[in-house]
Amino acid sequence: MANTTSAKKATRKIARRTAINKSRRTRVRNFVRKVEEAIASGDQALAAAALKAAQPELHRAASKGVVHANTASRKISRLASRVKALAA
Repeated sequence: MANTTSAKKATRKIARRTAINKSRRTRVRNFVRKVEEAIASGDQALAAAALKAAQPELHRAASKGVVHANTASRKISRLASRVKALAA
């Protein structure tokens, strides 16, 4: 248990940030899942639209520190290549 006033405040801040970050992470996962489902369905147009919506969400999560920038870029790249493969 936190003893000092500053430590108590820090725990409150951490709890707030954790809730926000959890929400952002969930949001990213939902967007990525929509792309995955569109790819699985084989609908290239739907997958491209879902990817277009997911990209800024992943970049936003990276800029906020929820996911690492390289992780976001890697996910976008791999999803984009899979969407592109649907067209072929």
